[in-house]
Amino acid sequence: MMRAFASRQFLAFLVTGGIAALVNFGSRIVLNLWMPFPVAVVVAYLLGMVTAFLLARAFVFAGSTQSVQRSATFFVLVNLVAIAQTWIISVALAYYVLPALGVRAFVNEIAHGIGVMVPVFTSYLGHKRFSFR
Repeated sequence: MMRAFASRQFLAFLVTGGIAALVNFGSRIVLNLWMPFPVAVVVAYLLGMVTAFLLARAFVFAGSTQSVQRSATFFVLVNLVAIAQTWIISVALAYYVLPALGVRAFVNEIAHGIGVMVPVFTSYLGHKRFSFR
């Protein structure tokens, strides 16, 4: 299992995922101007997910023999797990953990940044095994 993370493919996944994470993170900041933090986290995640699918299909798993429809279906299923991880961690950190630690500045940004990073490994394995076989 550790070999999967020591590969060019995983490195490409990190780069394309990093771009998608920037879309996710940046759009959450803008969306948060018009909607509550928990809702903005979900909408931003969806924008990042579309970006991630397009980049992963084109640059990480280009050799996939699955149809785009099948890949997209599994991609969404894998990301349902990831969005749950992102949302739970982001909201828990923003509303409970960071305030309890006395953090007052950039609480939403810190919480969301950590929340976006957590599902990297589970998502890679899910996409490699299911979304882009």
